Amino acid sequence: MSAASPTALIAEDEPLMRERLKDKLAIAWPSLRIVAEASDGDAALQAFAAHRPDVAFLDIRMPGRSGLDVAAAIGDDCHVVFVSAYDQYAIAAFEAGAADYLLKPVETDRLTLTVARVRDRLGSKPSDLTSLVERLRESLARPRLKWIKAAMGNQVKLIAVDDVLYFQSDAKYTRVVLAAGEALIRTPLKDLAADLDPEHFCQIHRGTVVNLAAVAGVVREDSERQFVLLRNRSERLRISQAFTHLFRQM
Repeated sequence: MSAASPTALIAEDEPLMRERLKDKLAIAWPSLRIVAEASDGDAALQAFAAHRPDVAFLDIRMPGRSGLDVAAAIGDDCHVVFVSAYDQYAIAAFEAGAADYLLKPVETDRLTLTVARVRDRLGSKPSDLTSLVERLRESLARPRLKWIKAAMGNQVKLIAVDDVLYFQSDAKYTRVVLAAGEALIRTPLKDLAADLDPEHFCQIHRGTVVNLAAVAGVVREDSERQFVLLRNRSERLRISQAFTHLFRQM
């Protein structure tokens, strides 16, 4: 490694997210050379073997081998930055000794902090991620939330999570919106979102998580404002700028 021009691999299966990370890195770390890109874990390992980069930005969830598999194979031969849409995994990775983590969508301030931390570590041997990867795999494999208890009027009912159209923050509570009515629970939305299946539920705003099965489409009012449309419902749910990339192909 040249201290003046460290090298990096970016492994991310979403082309738009990969391009955005590259663009942001060009600003936050001008001397960093992106020597390889990959859209899945197998390609990432091949690229790593060919280029031996100093830093690897690894999406945790990718087709084929996951980012965790790639990190396990890399071992302590490279500094790793995990990229994840799920903060509980990323935070665990950071606390267990990975170089750092980035949450999707990547924010400029957070990336600047990550770059500073990684640059400080380039002169030392990378962490061995073997035990970390095993802990993260256990977290990823844990059972997802299937049922919730919620207040509906003067009753407490058991609600199947799959029946929920969307969850929305409401003061000290979280609104649980169903096709026929709604309920309130005391669990904060952030904690609730961590236990939902990311294959079926998507965060579209800091205060809103929607069931993808309930989404009819997306309407764009202008370049700044987008809304989720629900099946058989009149309300529109605002998509914040941080999450618009998730719906660009709709």
